[in-house]
Amino acid sequence: MDSENFREKFNQHLLHPWGDLSTIGEDDHSSVIVKGDGVYIFDAEGNRLLDGPAGMWCMQTGYGRREIADAVAEQIMNLSYATSFSVINNREVQLAQRIAEQTPGDLNRIFFTTGGSTSVDSALRLCQLASNIQGKPHRKHILTREKAYHGSTFLSASVTGKERDKSAMDTIKEGIHFLSAPCHFYHPEFATEEAFCDFLIEELEQKILDVGADNIMCFIAEPILASGGVIVPPANYNQRCWQTVKKHGITYIADEVVTGFGRLGHWFASEAVFGVVPDMIIFAKGVTSGYIPMGGYAVSETFLASFSGDNADGCLYSNGYTWGGSPVACAAALTSWDIIERENLLSHVHQIGPYFQQQLRTLKDIPLVGDVRGQGLMAAVEMTIEGRNEEDLLAKDYAIGDMVDQHCQQLGLLVRPFINICIISPPLIITRQQVDELVSTLRLGLELTLKDLREQGIWID
Repeated sequence: MDSENFREKFNQHLLHPWGDLSTIGEDDHSSVIVKGDGVYIFDAEGNRLLDGPAGMWCMQTGYGRREIADAVAEQIMNLSYATSFSVINNREVQLAQRIAEQTPGDLNRIFFTTGGSTSVDSALRLCQLASNIQGKPHRKHILTREKAYHGSTFLSASVTGKERDKSAMDTIKEGIHFLSAPCHFYHPEFATEEAFCDFLIEELEQKILDVGADNIMCFIAEPILASGGVIVPPANYNQRCWQTVKKHGITYIADEVVTGFGRLGHWFASEAVFGVVPDMIIFAKGVTSGYIPMGGYAVSETFLASFSGDNADGCLYSNGYTWGGSPVACAAALTSWDIIERENLLSHVHQIGPYFQQQLRTLKDIPLVGDVRGQGLMAAVEMTIEGRNEEDLLAKDYAIGDMVDQHCQQLGLLVRPFINICIISPPLIITRQQVDELVSTLRLGLELTLKDLREQGIWID
């Protein structure tokens, strides 16, 4: 196959997510991917790349799973579609039961959507509906965090705090409150992580006091802030946040779009890893191992009961999607679930995760690397370089990210550059040998980037 031909047609016809509008139609280097197998993807020339980001945090069981393909094909021939607006299909029931059996507390009611953004949007709309039915239309304020990512729909984008995504797109400003990102690396003024955690909880308490607890609809949080740079909060931070908001009667939403379905070695991480029993858990991505788009949320029966049944005031939850609860997507999810169980992939993550994190931390001896952080099979390598001002620094950060990305692709590794951060979250099936391959290739990519910066006079030892 000819990459140049595909790239030419791409430049003529496609607009990709987060596309740089100033260079639209000018892509001259992105890999054209045509095949996947295990933890690897292959470009149009047949070059093999280890898929560091697992697609987009989603290829839990890896590429080329015949079992999932066969299940999807069989489901398409048996029942390709069923609308959740008026009928029930057996596959959505089976999947909902499995999910409910793994969620903490009484989060037994499942709502299916098409992906992470629509799941966040749907969960927030349910909370808005609850406030209205309960006679508290003023209770609409939302607490979220800087560097959080919750989606691209209008509502989910509004609660996203990735401040360095340069965009002129509209978001809701009124009633959205951003708390500090729980990353000690960005706050060296605190001598210890414990002191930083105390500050964060005091900030949360003060924000609740300022806004008024009865005005706050919910607090939404990723257990680990994923797309914002794999920010692992201080120990006990998540649990203390949960205890704080519940003390004030505020709904707690855990966005487990990334941390769910095995990335931290559990079906869901909220309670198992962080000691939190949310009112809602949002999921997507890994639920189908990335084979078919799907998302959803699990909601507490206690929370739901406060505005349903005799408390519903005759209202409908008028929110849904054409492909919500798709039997084909559910078939993919059920089969992926079977593979995860049969191959003991949750246990594998517990075994390989510490080695993955340990090996990545060896990169800290490279002068360009400022921080390496992560947990389970999600990690970030952050590069640091001084700039004359914020605009100059941002330009250099983007350049460094692009350099590392291009070097790594040429060496056989796909990373996900987020400005000056390399995000790594490989398929759950990765082996120790493949971890070594990933880390050694990333090391060489970083060293080549540092060499380029020295030659350009940007980096001076």
